[in-house]
Amino acid sequence: MATLITPALVCALRPHGEHGAIARLLTPGHGLLAGYVRGGRSRQLRPVLLPGNTVKAEFRARTEEQLAGLTVELEHSRAPLLAEPLPAAAIDWVCALTAVALPEGTPYPALHQALDGVLGAVEAAPAARGWAVALIRYELLLLAELGFGLDLSRCAATGGNEDPAYVSPRSAAAVSRAGAVGYEDRLLPLPAFLLEGGAGDWPALLDGLRLTGFFLERSVLTDWRVDVLAARERLVDRLKRAVA
Repeated sequence: MATLITPALVCALRPHGEHGAIARLLTPGHGLLAGYVRGGRSRQLRPVLLPGNTVKAEFRARTEEQLAGLTVELEHSRAPLLAEPLPAAAIDWVCALTAVALPEGTPYPALHQALDGVLGAVEAAPAARGWAVALIRYELLLLAELGFGLDLSRCAATGGNEDPAYVSPRSAAAVSRAGAVGYEDRLLPLPAFLLEGGAGDWPALLDGLRLTGFFLERSVLTDWRVDVLAARERLVDRLKRAVA
């Protein structure tokens, strides 16, 4: 029987049978893994298996094809954040995205580190200005890790790298302000903080979410539009209300 013991981030939980559940966890060395948790919906385990929590996970399976049995031990709880609408929406979305977008068993150490960073940012600064940039950068990294990265290094229209201000929805490449003349309404705004670093103001943050959302919906979430994108829509709606 193969056994794996590893730290992991809880990404999703689905009921299975009368009392059990199937949990999907992101691990640093083995990527996204699923396992059956006996009694996963019990009073004892429900608080442990909340999305965003850090756990010590033990997977046991006789063969690679078999769904592993999974036991978990809580290492760090982010449950208090789930009582706050904006942090809860952010955690719900970023964990759901991870659970459905990544293939199982493929290591993505950079994504594990980045997801842990996003969750830590939400925890450290529940106000959205403190974590929105980290979330947008996580979405960009996920696109890149899955082979759908944006090319922000040069202008798709002129070939240069000066004054990029837009992204082409067709090529996923940057377009300079000069190269975009007359086509601005067909392009996606490229917020400066994605190139220059630092934080952005609210219009820039919303432009960043619009940019990553377009490519996630087109390239990654094609089979999960209704269920998963609803979580993102809730997050963006709450951010817009916070701005207003």
